[in-house]
Amino acid sequence: MFREMRRSSQQLTMEETQNILQKGTSGVLSLLGDEGYPYGVPLSYVYDGEKLYFHCAKTGHKIDAVHRESKASFCVIDQDLIMPQKYTTYFRSAIAFGKVRILESEQEKREAIEKLAVKYAPKDLPSHREDIIAQEWAPLCVLEMEIHHLTGKQAKELAASQE
Repeated sequence: MFREMRRSSQQLTMEETQNILQKGTSGVLSLLGDEGYPYGVPLSYVYDGEKLYFHCAKTGHKIDAVHRESKASFCVIDQDLIMPQKYTTYFRSAIAFGKVRILESEQEKREAIEKLAVKYAPKDLPSHREDIIAQEWAPLCVLEMEIHHLTGKQAKELAASQE
């Protein structure tokens, strides 16, 4: 169903790929947008080792696209070191493919927003985190991406340096 990487020597291990998702702070969610145009939107996210979670408003282009088609991809760039003398970049990235759904259950939504809050404000007091979540709860929408395929790739120069 999913293509094999053409340059398999540049493919990251699953552990390396998951590490990119764990430590990344933003990525691009790509959906089927209006009139069949691709719609890529940069988002903050959290990866819990199985699924990706995003928060957003309850209406807009992203929500319309999810209603239209749940299939999506999410790309995170871990490294992009420009090497001007070589006309290339030394990159590392991960791409997840899967299906996105809007969390409807209050409990699922709450668990996901807690994961996001802990990731982005790990030192915040739980009581303050609760206050902030309560203030933002009414207009809040949370998306969950179930990952069907995950792949990571790095520049050939980085791959060669690890051999």
